[in-house]
Formats: sequence, structure tokens, C-alpha cells
Amino acid sequence: MKLSQRALNIQASPIRKLMPHAQNTKNRGIKVYHLNIGQPDIPTPSEMIKVYHEFSEKVLAYGPSQGLEVYQQGLIHYYGKLGISLSAQDIIVTTAGSEAITFAMMVVANEGDEIIVPEPFYTNYNGFATMASIQLKAITTYAENGFALPADTEFEALITPKTKAIMLCNPGNPTGAVYSKEDIFRVANICKKHGIFMISDEVYREFIYDGLTHTSVLQIPEFSEYAILVDSVSKRYSACGARIGCIVSKNNEIMAATLKFAQARLCPPTIDQLAANACVYLPDEYFHEMVTEYQSRRDLVYDELVSIPGVICKKPQGAFYIIAKLPIANAEDFVIWMLDNYQMNGETVMAAPAEGFYASSGLGKDELRLAYILNKEDLGKAMNIFREGLAQYIKTH
Repeated sequence: MKLSQRALNIQASPIRKLMPHAQNTKNRGIKVYHLNIGQPDIPTPSEMIKVYHEFSEKVLAYGPSQGLEVYQQGLIHYYGKLGISLSAQDIIVTTAGSEAITFAMMVVANEGDEIIVPEPFYTNYNGFATMASIQLKAITTYAENGFALPADTEFEALITPKTKAIMLCNPGNPTGAVYSKEDIFRVANICKKHGIFMISDEVYREFIYDGLTHTSVLQIPEFSEYAILVDSVSKRYSACGARIGCIVSKNNEIMAATLKFAQARLCPPTIDQLAANACVYLPDEYFHEMVTEYQSRRDLVYDELVSIPGVICKKPQGAFYIIAKLPIANAEDFVIWMLDNYQMNGETVMAAPAEGFYASSGLGKDELRLAYILNKEDLGKAMNIFREGLAQYIKTH
């Protein structure tokens, strides 16, 4: 017997595949500072936890495939505060942002069709595309200029009759890049010109620093026919385990087709929707405090990185990731070496090799993604270990 081609082709997560090394290190009694995964340490809002504690229904029943009406109305309120006017028919609640992205891919593209994505990109896009038998076509961005979007001509050079969408993550995972209003509008113009969709992953919408503002795909005038937004509560409310997201579009044909995919998987999780709904009414101060904290963490990590000779990185202005180009040949080897062979006072650091965030072979081998999701005291310790470990690695390799 033989496995399917998609089973053979699907990529192992570069974020998680080195976890056996981390576990072996912990088994030896060494503490590992995890900067490899975007799991925030900010407490989940008490309003959300309260819903779990107080749920009292005697039967946990199926909900509507498009999501609970109360949560759809909650999302209408949330997006309304951003200046985006929606109705319930524009929203389908999903089992996390992952399902929203998968639905978006499957609803716009046939088997063998192409979606253009700036690389490096969230590595699970690869997995979702493989499951849907869709080809991701990478357009490369570079650490040296802060992973800025390429020129229109570079996008258009990749468009073929099989191209069905351009997908952006704004702010970006893994880069932390924030695309300006001008960037979003010019990509939208490319999509309109060529009659293709624009899928916008806006999971990190609130995580924007230095006084910048976020531009949503749903804020582009006369673009509703082309615009698909995918979203999630995981990072926004520090609730990665809740697994609630949504897909949003004012294109009625898109939403009618997506609903059929949603019906095929029955319904998104009921209690998690109720918990997420409790968060859409949080005061603005919740986000202000969170963004202030993450910006100070970013500054700490960035300042440490640029103090290391040979490291190249630009200060990211969103999300909670930073990619650093290191003065070494193989960042994955360095990560493994740090876990297996290096510790300082019984502690070491784990980062994510950036090669797995690229689709183009050979790119990112000398880059790492660091997630600044620890408190500043632990971040300071972790960056000191990282700096000293890198110096030792360079000396011995």
C-alpha cells in the first residue's frame, strides 16, 4: 500500500519539529526558554475564563454551521468599532484561523491552481495548500529592507491563468512587517486588474507599534467582490487553545460556497464561541496595555540582536516576531546545538529556524525567528543566553 501524494508532500512544522530536542534537554534538568512558538504569556481575559466555569447547559449540542448568532452579532460589534460595517451573512465562524484560511483557499482555487504569497510566510500555509492540492507561489521579501512588499511588476510577473488569489498576512508572521495603507491598496489594484481574489490574514491586527495604524482588506473602497478576510481570537485574547476564528467577505457567492464547507464539518466549538464573545466587548484599555507591553518586549529583543556583530535585522512594527539573519551557515544546526550542547546556569534557549517559513529552496538557512512572548525578565535572560551561545557556536564551527 502507498500513502497519498499530499501525505508525502505535507511539510513538517519548523516550529515544532525540533521539540524532541527541547524535551530531551528538559529531561536533563535544563530550563528551556521557548522563543520558537507564538504562545503568549499574557493572561487570557477573566471574562473569557468565566464563561468556561459558568457554562451550565445539560447538553452540549450542535450549533449552526455558520456560528452562533450571538457570536456573529458580537463580531459585527467588534468590526464595527474598526469602521467595518457587516451583517451576519458576511461572517462564518470557523474552528480557528486555520480552518478559515483553508476554507478561503478551497473556495477560490481548484486543484493545481496557484495563490501568490510573500515569503517568508506562516509555515502552515504550506500545509493548508497541500491539503487543498493548491500551489503556493512565493514572492520573496528580504530581511535587509524589513521584508517590505516587492514592486507591482514583481507580483504581476508571477500571475498566470492559474493564479486565483494573492494572500497577505498583515501584520506579518513570521516577519513582524506591517504593510501600509498604500501597500494594501496597490495589491488590491493588482487583484482587480487581473480579476483575482485578495485573502487577508489579519490575526495580528491589534499588534502594531510605533504609532502605526492597520488597514484591513475590508476597508478598501469598491473592493468587496475580491476581498476575503481571515481572523482568529488566538493571539488577540491570548487564547490559542480556544480554536475560534472566522472568514469574512461581502461577496455573497464566496460566503454561500464557504457555508457548504462549514456544513460539511458541522459546526465550530460552542463553548469557545461563547467565551470568545465575552471578549469582543472588552474596553480599549485591554489592547492599549497589551500593545505597550509587547512593544517594550520587541525593543528589548531588537536592541539585543543588533548589538551582536554580524546580525542583520530591521525593527519589526507588528505581531510579536522578529527574524534575524545570523553570521552562520545553518540556523537549524545552531538551534539544535543550543538545545543539545549549550546551557548557562542550567538554562538555554529555543528559537525557530526560518528556512521552514520559505517556499523557495535554500532561502532562510541563516535566519531565525524569535517570538518575544515572554515577560521582560525572562526575555532578558534568554537573550543573554542567546548572545553568548551564538558567540560560542561561531568559535567552534
